[in-house]
Amino acid sequence: MEGSLLEGSEIVQLGERGFFTRGAFLGEADALALAAGAERLAQEGAYRPAGVSRGADRRLDPTIRGDELCWLEPERFPRLHAAFDRLRLELNAGAYLGLDRFDLQLARYPGDGEGYRRHRDAFTGGPGSRRLTAICYLNPHWRPEHGGMLRLHGPSGALDVEPWLDRLVVFRSEQVEHEVLPVLAPRYAATAWYYGPL
Repeated sequence: MEGSLLEGSEIVQLGERGFFTRGAFLGEADALALAAGAERLAQEGAYRPAGVSRGADRRLDPTIRGDELCWLEPERFPRLHAAFDRLRLELNAGAYLGLDRFDLQLARYPGDGEGYRRHRDAFTGGPGSRRLTAICYLNPHWRPEHGGMLRLHGPSGALDVEPWLDRLVVFRSEQVEHEVLPVLAPRYAATAWYYGPL
């Protein structure tokens, strides 16, 4: 991501459609290194099944979502954290979003037909809520028959996004409904959730 700034067209798309995609985010070498690191964490058993709902209502329901998660602290994959932080600063400068901080996770779909039903990443409201979701895909050998596309539901219809290595997707967490179509090969992604000030 060195030297790259948000393009004006990306800011316009974020405002008009609620999302934009970019073909490259980290650079191929960093993306391949991160993809290898994500697979290594799977071999070490670092991922945990993702739940639905929060608090006392939280439960596992693979009919709704079938991914596994690994939350990342800044000291783990520091270059990834730095890239997402730079994106935060660029988004603030270009779109005046007031993004204050972010959480970062790796997600893995094992590839046995799992998906994630249509949903939003946040509900409208309040200080400190999720404002933007940013996803960087980590699948160097993805092919169409592997499935697992991200389907974004925008004002002019649905758009399917292939989870290619280093592809970036950014969308408004409260606005854009999305889903993961059935995944038929292991699929990895790094996701940052950007929050407004508390």
